[in-house]
Amino acid sequence: MPSQSSKPLLVYDNDCDFCRYWIAQWQHVTGNRIDYASSQEVAAQFPEIPLSAYESSVQLILQNGTVLSGAEAVFRALDNSFFLWCYNRLPGFASTSERVYRFVAQNRPFFSVLTRWFWGTHTERTAFHFSRWMFLRALGCIYLIAFLSLWVQIHGLIGSNGILPVDQFLTAVRQQVGTSGYHAVPTLLWLNPSDASLHFLCAGGVVLSLVLIAGFFPTFALASLWGVYLSLVSAGQAFLSFQWDVLLLETGFLAIFFAPLRIRDTLTRTSQLSPAFLWLLRWLLFRLMFASGFVKLASDAVWRDLTALNFHYETQPLPTWIGWYAHQLPEWFQKISIISMFAVELVVPFLIFAPRRLRNAGCIGLVALQILIIITGNYCFFNLLTIILCLLLIDDVMWKGLLPKRFRPSFEPVGGSSHRYWRVCVVVVAMLLFLLSSIRFGGQLFRETRVPDLTWIRPFRSVNTYGLFADMTESRPEIVVEGSNDQITWKAYEFRWKPGELTDAPKWVAPHQPRLDWQMWFAALQGNYQNTYWFPSFMVALLQNRPEVLQLLAENPFPDRPPRYVRATLYDYHFTDIKTKRSEGTWWSRERKGVYCPAISLR
Repeated sequence: MPSQSSKPLLVYDNDCDFCRYWIAQWQHVTGNRIDYASSQEVAAQFPEIPLSAYESSVQLILQNGTVLSGAEAVFRALDNSFFLWCYNRLPGFASTSERVYRFVAQNRPFFSVLTRWFWGTHTERTAFHFSRWMFLRALGCIYLIAFLSLWVQIHGLIGSNGILPVDQFLTAVRQQVGTSGYHAVPTLLWLNPSDASLHFLCAGGVVLSLVLIAGFFPTFALASLWGVYLSLVSAGQAFLSFQWDVLLLETGFLAIFFAPLRIRDTLTRTSQLSPAFLWLLRWLLFRLMFASGFVKLASDAVWRDLTALNFHYETQPLPTWIGWYAHQLPEWFQKISIISMFAVELVVPFLIFAPRRLRNAGCIGLVALQILIIITGNYCFFNLLTIILCLLLIDDVMWKGLLPKRFRPSFEPVGGSSHRYWRVCVVVVAMLLFLLSSIRFGGQLFRETRVPDLTWIRPFRSVNTYGLFADMTESRPEIVVEGSNDQITWKAYEFRWKPGELTDAPKWVAPHQPRLDWQMWFAALQGNYQNTYWFPSFMVALLQNRPEVLQLLAENPFPDRPPRYVRATLYDYHFTDIKTKRSEGTWWSRERKGVYCPAISLR
């Protein structure tokens, strides 16, 4: 055909509801690069094209007069270089794609219904600017919680008078591995491992979190937050070895490249977000949820036979009082709960990559599970961090429907070629991170398969594997620490949050994490103090009445002078039933198992 226009023209059937919907979507993708017109309007201008052709497929008329139709026209109009390459070079791809196109075209009423079910009725451009705005500020709040929670404990945990002094740790690393320790333990504390430095890092993290929440210098703030928190986690030894710590680091690292490269990110002006890192953050959420379900099924029979919740609520590290009531529910309900949990962790994650309505339904399921976990157990900021990852499943159109009219944001994307080098960097980093995370995720799922050794990346804790409660604990050993001056009268050291007195109800503490209380739960599972390398240091701190360590406890039974002896006894704790609680007022019962650490004293 003769040349007709300075731009390609895509002609479609305007009488088809399915065609109108997807043409509206494609217009957002192609912008001003392509003109659109209905066959009812312009068919007479192109007598060379039979009317039957318009009824069977879209027609793309190029500037030189070439006419493309069907799948090839779609790939060319959307400027999808990957599919065009496959169409032109990959044997069988062109014929298969055209057959699929013809099948869809011949059943447009059916696919129109599916489109409305899965994508909804709106034809606005799918964008996630408000979701990103909320995600970054929520991430700033999580960082703020993490730093404040750690700040009030850090001197007792790894300070110079703490249980595991960081200066001694770094000295030992340097003596054992030399300069390679800088890679094995990436921390700013190599410069100065003093208490003042710990105080400075925590304070700096709080300030940077507030800067991120306010929206100033988001990329710089996120990069700094990641570096500061990595410094503390790397040097924190056992007390910063939890999955939520590495999840925060991985989320924070991805957010560096997802955040707008601007001085300030506001509700009215923002830069275009990176689709690659939006996808990677969703990929992180998928790996987190799917792996959590997979490791349960693969590792422990009590999950497979649906009996795990018979003892999960009472054996988890720090249950809540609602967890006590959940433990009293009948076994048939516990089994239904496990089946529902597996549905959410193993099936719903696939909806993360589904069309918008299914994706929104998946978001509801994932958030609901996290809320149920929050009310029955104290897992610090872990569940909140998972929930903010779910925010990225909701597009701006959905937010406009959820928010009152006066609170609906109106973004004006800005930005230009000045950031093209940054965009190239973003794409390269995204490809590398996807490759590394896929290798680690594949190694977790297929344990018998050999995968490349990625030990060089692990110290940075930003490409991780996840999965809580792979090995279910079926009993609850608890350590009771006591002090004495004569080895006759013993007084117990009460912890702030872990079970102790039988009449004390399980407490709420999340999103704060009492890290000593958590490690006491792990220590009890080891059977005796010889299998817990930090426990002797803790006992010595009690014999010396170190104030930094004692402030981690609820009270000091020896306020005037330290005890001459301390010991640790192991008990089995169980939830009481409703009848016992009503008659005796106890939430717990316990049985003595034996000695965890014999009576010790200072020379």
